[in-house]
Amino acid sequence: MFIPSVNKFEDTDEIVAFMQRYSFATIITAKDGIPIATHLPFIITRVDDKVILKSHLAKANPQSEDIVNNKSLVIFTEPHAYISPKNYEKELNVPTWNYLAVHAYGNCVILDSEEEKAALLAETIKYYEADYLKQYESLSDDYKHKMMKGIVAFQIIVDDLQAKKKLSQNRSEKEREHIVESLGKSEDKSEQDIAAYMKQLPK
Repeated sequence: MFIPSVNKFEDTDEIVAFMQRYSFATIITAKDGIPIATHLPFIITRVDDKVILKSHLAKANPQSEDIVNNKSLVIFTEPHAYISPKNYEKELNVPTWNYLAVHAYGNCVILDSEEEKAALLAETIKYYEADYLKQYESLSDDYKHKMMKGIVAFQIIVDDLQAKKKLSQNRSEKEREHIVESLGKSEDKSEQDIAAYMKQLPK
């Protein structure tokens, strides 16, 4: 990902927190020179100095075979906002877009045993809807066994983490204040989130 120095996003704790907040991501691999993508919920953890991504996809999905022995790219991105030139002090300007994005690269390791799959599904439920776990655990073993046969569970130990904050860092403080004020008044949640991230930038 192209990241100008002013837009670098380097604090790993902050990057992991962003990935966990916007954890529905896109995994991309290539087959015969053609990119293939699937949209998945991820569990993101940090163990010592390693960032680990875990998820599962349907065994019927052809990409479930492509993730084996193949470098994967997982893209995390969510809030974004159109930035109007009306926020700038000079008329000689054009529109742009503010956003945050994280690209995580790594090789997939298949979690093949039923115990590993069960642990991943339980962890996923706890993260996304903990109240459902009791109901899930009450389902018959036969039902859960058949369901797990239809998925491919995997984890990625990230070996390259690239993160970008494009939040008008190249603009004057006054212009950034105009943008924050404008986006903060928006009814669009994504624009409100961008305003909140901009407020966190150092002065």
